[in-house]
Amino acid sequence: MSMLQRVDSILTRFPTIAITSYLALVVLFTFVTGDGIIQLLQRREAVAQSAEILEKMGTKGRIQHPAARPDVSIPAGSPFLEGASSSVAGATLLHRVTAATKRVNGNTLSSQVDLQGTRAKTGFISATFSVEIEPAALQPLLYDLEAGMPFLFIDELSVQAPSSGTDPKLRIILGVSAQRLPTK
Repeated sequence: MSMLQRVDSILTRFPTIAITSYLALVVLFTFVTGDGIIQLLQRREAVAQSAEILEKMGTKGRIQHPAARPDVSIPAGSPFLEGASSSVAGATLLHRVTAATKRVNGNTLSSQVDLQGTRAKTGFISATFSVEIEPAALQPLLYDLEAGMPFLFIDELSVQAPSSGTDPKLRIILGVSAQRLPTK
């Protein structure tokens, strides 16, 4: 008697074993099919997320969807000085520091942009400012310069205390540099 004949005789004698075996196979095949579908959907979602990340990395300039940003404390804008030439990028640097000085109720006494400095070859533009501000405004000014966009680096900071009792403002010499947007 062959093996198939033995299994056939057992299943005809005990029909509950046949029904239980059939139901177990149906459940097993359903589980395997469901697991395959779940894995397929997870891979599809992973591909969609990867495509979204690549799309964000490929966009130039600012992110188009500010609501999609997870941390709202990150300042908007490009981390580089933008401008078609070094002169335009230098003007952007001047505007950025002057605006930060005005936000803390300070006065910009003088400014000078260095387009030919030692770091100019690596894409940096430097500027020196003479600023007059209240003593309590020094920390907010430095924070505004370092935390905003484009990224600014403070290379030099010289603070002179008020010379007379009538004018309580600090005189500050501020050396600032920023990197230009890489040209293609």
